[in-house]
Amino acid sequence: MFGERPASVRKIFIWRYSGRKGQTRRVSISLKKAFAITPGSVMRAVDTNVLIRLITRDDARQTASAESFIAKGAWVSPLALAEAMWVLDSVYELSSSGQAKAIEMLLNHRELVLHERDTVAAALELFRARPALGFSDCLMVESARKSGHLPLGTFDRNLARVEGTQKL
Repeated sequence: MFGERPASVRKIFIWRYSGRKGQTRRVSISLKKAFAITPGSVMRAVDTNVLIRLITRDDARQTASAESFIAKGAWVSPLALAEAMWVLDSVYELSSSGQAKAIEMLLNHRELVLHERDTVAAALELFRARPALGFSDCLMVESARKSGHLPLGTFDRNLARVEGTQKL
């Protein structure tokens, strides 16, 4: 499969500057050492349900478990964030201002690392200005903007009014 390395590959070769007359030499190094990847060095990630527990705190046992899990840091994907906002809107019937507060809390949480934090912050700003769009649409526009893939084509009349979109 693409991206996998053969099991037999255990070392890589790098060029290292020796300091003598500007010479370099080829040295081998283990993959583990080269990338410094150890079980404790990789940040954990959380799913939508963990975010919901951290925001709503409606189940004491699960909230404590979620807090314990993220205590050493955790990564939040844009998909988990968007899905969490959908759950807060459709299941918990949280207002758009409540959703905005929840996003802001996650952005400022000391143990959470939101993927492309600046894009999430820009989406939050757009969401606060145009709450009828929904956070996921705001995040989609700002992600496309950051990636340089505009215009964003849409059939949504409200979304098409946002700069960087095109109504189809």
